[in-house]
Amino acid sequence: MVTDQQVRRLIMLIKKDNSLAVSVTKAGMDEKTGRKYIKLGKLPSECVKVHIWKTREDPFTEVWNRMRKYLVNNPGLEAKTLFEFLQKEYPGKFSDGQIRTFQRKVKIWRATEGNPKEVFFPQKHIPGILCASDFTHMTELGITIAGQEFSHLIYHFVLTYSNWEIGSVCFSESYESLSEGLQNALWELGGVPIKHRTDCLTAAVHKECNPKDFTNRYLGLLRHYKIQPSKIQPGKANENGDIEQRHYRFKKAVEQSLMLRGSKNFSNRKEYNEFLYKLFIQLNAGRQKRLEEELSVLQKLPVNKLDTCKRFRAKVGPSSTIRVLHNTYSVDSRLIREYVQIKAYAQYIEVWYGQKQVDSFPRLRGENKYAINYRHIIYWLVRKPGAFDQYKYRQDLFPSTIFRLTYDNLCRQNIHTANKQYLEILYLAAQETEIGVENILKYLFEQNKPITVDIVKELLDKRETESDIPEIQIQAIDLGAYDQFLNRKGVFS
Repeated sequence: MVTDQQVRRLIMLIKKDNSLAVSVTKAGMDEKTGRKYIKLGKLPSECVKVHIWKTREDPFTEVWNRMRKYLVNNPGLEAKTLFEFLQKEYPGKFSDGQIRTFQRKVKIWRATEGNPKEVFFPQKHIPGILCASDFTHMTELGITIAGQEFSHLIYHFVLTYSNWEIGSVCFSESYESLSEGLQNALWELGGVPIKHRTDCLTAAVHKECNPKDFTNRYLGLLRHYKIQPSKIQPGKANENGDIEQRHYRFKKAVEQSLMLRGSKNFSNRKEYNEFLYKLFIQLNAGRQKRLEEELSVLQKLPVNKLDTCKRFRAKVGPSSTIRVLHNTYSVDSRLIREYVQIKAYAQYIEVWYGQKQVDSFPRLRGENKYAINYRHIIYWLVRKPGAFDQYKYRQDLFPSTIFRLTYDNLCRQNIHTANKQYLEILYLAAQETEIGVENILKYLFEQNKPITVDIVKELLDKRETESDIPEIQIQAIDLGAYDQFLNRKGVFS
């Protein structure tokens, strides 16, 4: 078969030699064939006839009008569903091997007569105008803290022009997480863009039935930084494509970095946060030029950050607990029946009374959970040991595994006095030192000795009087030796 390249070579040779016989030989074709293409003045590819006729009859001609109506009424119907319907309606007429033909026919109908497909419009990004943010789940990466699964999210912030990005760990898509993450990102950036785009987060955007687009708290946050709010349409994640794409690439980078690190386990939260921060620095390293363009036009930061907490009052109940955002926390029993001020941040809660902070503890995730500090209630629980057996939050009165083992051991010794003995040991931990009491309990277990409150107290008193820290004698430093050394080296010469 003669190619276009051969014909082009033939034409070029004829122009030089003016001999068809010699030229066709050099071009590698028959003289008759060469004469044909010279006469036509076309290349072989230009002579191919377009195949517009059907080689076989369309087996779906009789039923197509009916199928077409189904597609018009419900464009979402799949070709496979319609084909299976045809096989049921016309048994034995359509074989399984004809499904490809039917799928092609439906595909052509969709491309020529079906609904118009959604068009995506590339956007022109201008320095300093738009930033976008969203939450992304990280659980799928299998990260652990001290061997325990660490279920968390990342609040992810991106400048759409330079792709500069930063993020912070959080545990829910709450307003507090949004506010804290956005403010931390802006202060890390050192400036403020004109607009901030987010998806339809409940922390920032009202439901469709509400006449207002954004919540008052979110608008207040943006007013503080002089940022204009922007949101995408519900279910249209592509409208926030910059942040969605960065989610994918960021998690891919985290996955690769974890492989290089050789472990997905971190000893504590601080180590994990440092890992993420270093990764963001690496990701942003190649964006400095465009970032500088943005920094030159960004708005200035306000004088200070906006408080990111929820504030409300709560009355301390007779059980020395408060209810905060569907969870239960204990407070000091001195506050029973008093009203306290609550500041609920994204990751911790503060308790204020009389314009003074009286307590602070980690914020629980989810609902209907509890966090009881035995120090808040142990004073009265020692006086009411009978309440311990059926206490609703008893599990939180075992600060560590060793305390639980101690209680079980006391129950085996004497079940009638176990509660009182254990609570008095716990009272010692609250009054003296929890670590000291725990170490004594470990010692008693290791030595296989009986455990009683009197023995624990005796050992605790003994350890307090004995000093295990050796006295260290430090001789006075002779500075003259340094002068001799420096003069010998010629430093002052």
